Amino acid sequence: MTSASVQNYLKAIYQLQEDNETVTTTALAGHLEISAASVTNMIKKLARLKLVRHSPYHGVELTRAGEKMALEVLRHHRLIELFLAEALGVPWEEVHAEAEKIEHVISEDLEDRIANFLGDPSHDPHGDPIPTKAGHVERPIYQSLFQVNAGESAVIARVSDQNPDHLKHFSKLGLIPDATVAVVDREPFEGPLRVRVGAGEHTLDEALARSIWVNPPTIQKTSGTNRGWKAE
Repeated sequence: MTSASVQNYLKAIYQLQEDNETVTTTALAGHLEISAASVTNMIKKLARLKLVRHSPYHGVELTRAGEKMALEVLRHHRLIELFLAEALGVPWEEVHAEAEKIEHVISEDLEDRIANFLGDPSHDPHGDPIPTKAGHVERPIYQSLFQVNAGESAVIARVSDQNPDHLKHFSKLGLIPDATVAVVDREPFEGPLRVRVGAGEHTLDEALARSIWVNPPTIQKTSGTNRGWKAE
């Protein structure tokens, strides 16, 4: 058994790698909202346990054993998020924080029961892929909405679950997984985007637009399903 703290670090490293970031001590400290000194000490511990590799030029990387543990806790987390949303009606901006409290303590039997109840789902409410029981995970190619050019449309694949206020705002605007979003216009010099979702147009600053990932923009159309989510 590994501690919840070790699991949180491994999960955070995986998530930063998932977003194609070099996992530096500073990036990890920012993600976990703790001091760089604490991160440095934990990285040394994880390296001794052969769960990570660390080098000055490549940052922190998970070993195969570290990635296996990270995927296991991510499976728990994302299944719990979906269960809370679909079975209990917990708003999608709240499920992340609730799952953080439970993910380390559920048994493998309860994990299996949740997965079976949900029909062995592939994605959580925010569009993040749920690792399989065997430790496999979908690795699609995304790009942020901020990278989409004016005049292009794309389908939203996933939305960051790190900021509840952002999620509540996205839900009201209809910026949810599987929705089609068109970039109507964008200001120069990294300025805000004007986007259209359904019949509405909205302005998104850089931070908000970078919190949304889309499939490659090739004028795509949705099938009309939103993984159970509707804009409020």
